[in-house]
Amino acid sequence: MFEICAGAFLTQNTAWTNVEKALAALHGAGLLGPREMASCPLPRLERAIRSSGYFRQKARRLREFCRRVLRDHPEGMEKWFARADAPGLRAELLSYRGVGPETADSMVLYAAGKPSFVIDAYTRRIGGRAGLARGLSYDGWKALFEAALPPDVKVYNEYHALLVKLGKDFCKKGSPSCGRCPLGRICGKLIESRGPGR
Repeated sequence: MFEICAGAFLTQNTAWTNVEKALAALHGAGLLGPREMASCPLPRLERAIRSSGYFRQKARRLREFCRRVLRDHPEGMEKWFARADAPGLRAELLSYRGVGPETADSMVLYAAGKPSFVIDAYTRRIGGRAGLARGLSYDGWKALFEAALPPDVKVYNEYHALLVKLGKDFCKKGSPSCGRCPLGRICGKLIESRGPGR
């Protein structure tokens, strides 16, 4: 559970491969726990997560997160996450420094196993290109998906995983593979590029 939360911090503004290296380094250094991380000197923590980028900022925020969790939830993260409902847990996580909506939703869905749809850059890009919506805030995108899907952890998890795969393999930022994309027949980007009447 804690590893998922740490990963949610580390994945901010970086590729998952870099996060995996940082998590492996934390594990190898014996720092992959809230108590260990809370008491770790910053230079040591920074070295362990260097591969994740913005490592100084992330080290400070991870350590602050761990210290506050230990202070506010001496019962432990597992009990805290288990007893809290999804909206309450999300709201409390958002009060932690360095935890934004995507990070909070990732923790609620993947660490706590409670329904809270994760909106990421892939989701916004695919949704915008497919003509679902444009210019929505994070909460607007979240409301759009949660209104369309049943509030089920497995559904949210699978749906998000499929969007990530679609974004990585087809709906790339700079050079989308529209011709091979499974959404090609309904995607607004492809329709716009063909022009009217085609």
